[in-house]
Amino acid sequence: MTLPGKAFLALWHDIEPASQTEYMEWHTREHMPERLSIPGFLVGKRLIGHERERYRYGTVYTGENVDVFRSPAYLERLNNPTEWSGRVQPTFRNFLRVACNRLASAGTGDGGAMATIRLTMAEGDHAALEAGAQGLCDALLKVTGAACTHVGAARSEVSDIRTRETDMRPGMTEKGFDALVLIEGSGKPELEASLPEFHDVIAHCGLGLSDPQTIVYNLAYTLTAADMAAAG
Repeated sequence: MTLPGKAFLALWHDIEPASQTEYMEWHTREHMPERLSIPGFLVGKRLIGHERERYRYGTVYTGENVDVFRSPAYLERLNNPTEWSGRVQPTFRNFLRVACNRLASAGTGDGGAMATIRLTMAEGDHAALEAGAQGLCDALLKVTGAACTHVGAARSEVSDIRTRETDMRPGMTEKGFDALVLIEGSGKPELEASLPEFHDVIAHCGLGLSDPQTIVYNLAYTLTAADMAAAG
């Protein structure tokens, strides 16, 4: 499956400890099905790092293009949250949500774990990133443990639109980023063992990427638009 579409929406956050079980139930039974029913949404992957004190949870949604993440259909959902969403959203903490153009991917299938690497880009290197993204994906795929690799360029102006859901969560003060690398692998230990080599490939790719903020997650749940269509 990899990550279809030309864009993805990436999220990192925590949940108040007393609400973690309800969050998982809500996210599986209502929230992801709702999102994957929106035209243009293609795949949703929920990520979890049980041992983490910060950014315990992550989610990646893919879309046909980046405008899906500011489409009228999506904004209608964001501005009309369900009753269950109204209970869960205020329990979010340390929330970071950024839409990205998917510049390149390499590999096939789905991994059992995913590394998210948020990166700062040197000013003026946007064109270089776009031109070199496929080469970076291909190089990362050669590292032991990698099954699929993806590179995206942040489009914060797409995902910074204020909505009712935004107002229900505590204010977002998390540091943004310029580029995002996603690496899927067979398992969390395998990806963690290869992090130094992943970082070395990024540091020497010549694309002006620096300051990697890396988290390796287990895959907790995957849902697709095809799943929702088949379910009626």
